[in-house]
Amino acid sequence: MRVFHHPDLSLHDPQFFLMRGRIVPCFETPARAAALLEGARTSGLEIVTPDTVAPARLGSIHDEEYLRFLREGLRDWSAQPNAGPEIVPNMHPTPEMIAQGAMRGAGIVSRAGWYMADTACAIGEGTWASSLAAACCADAASRDVVSGARAAYAACRPPGHHAYAARAGGHCFLNNSALAAANLRAGGAARVAVLDIDSHHGNGTQGIFWDDASVLTVSVHGDPNHYYPWFVGHAHETGGVEGSNLNLPLPRHAGDGPWIEAVTKGAEAVRRFGAEALVLALGFDASKDEPLGFLDVSDDAFARAGAIAASLSLPTVIVQEGGYAVASLPRLLGRFLAGFSAG
Repeated sequence: MRVFHHPDLSLHDPQFFLMRGRIVPCFETPARAAALLEGARTSGLEIVTPDTVAPARLGSIHDEEYLRFLREGLRDWSAQPNAGPEIVPNMHPTPEMIAQGAMRGAGIVSRAGWYMADTACAIGEGTWASSLAAACCADAASRDVVSGARAAYAACRPPGHHAYAARAGGHCFLNNSALAAANLRAGGAARVAVLDIDSHHGNGTQGIFWDDASVLTVSVHGDPNHYYPWFVGHAHETGGVEGSNLNLPLPRHAGDGPWIEAVTKGAEAVRRFGAEALVLALGFDASKDEPLGFLDVSDDAFARAGAIAASLSLPTVIVQEGGYAVASLPRLLGRFLAGFSAG
């Protein structure tokens, strides 16, 4: 298995993070990129720097005006009097506004509120470069699998699964897992599954493929009644095309047993769907070490999850999502990859 990693992954360094009414240090730090690279090297895997992703491939997932906002928005933001160093929205269109014909305004404050779901995705000096680098990793890993590799790992940072076609959120800007799935479809797989085991619901990926019967989205995550993204991720959300989405929410402190059971159910759904290729959206924030912890999963469970994913015997793109216990990331990645290799 080859690992796709890019030096620009460390350029995004968000400073603003709002948690329970307090501004606190952001958990999505540049050190995550180095920790993932260390885990891949310790596992003895080949490290590859990817080529730049073709703009048309980004456009297959994301709205062009949204991409322009990510690339150029900080310039307009910084031109405001007394502007802060990062784009952080202070208002979003509400359902009432949208129902009454709300429109994105021309000004940068309006565009920020329109294109950003929350305050957990501050856009600063290095955000576009790192987001693009992460997308390059997912793009290259998926093309490696299309070319015949059994599996490839995209060491993406920042993560991507909360990003919609035209909206950032939850530390995510470009949806790397969705890009990988789209590449697998374009490469000849008639049916592709995304199995997301990050502890947060993969709401952006669900949204992008909601009406696409050729892509099954499955997410194992903490109960959104008590955990980000709060409003979606419930079991009754089954897709715009019935049966194209499966959510498996779990209670706080679920631990290994229920988590492995849910991952197994997700894998069974992938088999029933008849997927010809798999995107495994890998988050380590289910770990017992996680500072934003909810599910309290052990290292052994990640190894078992790797084996479950491998048992599907599908061409697989492993795309890194969350996981913010930086010191634990090399070990957790090693355990997952060992389980996958043995599976």
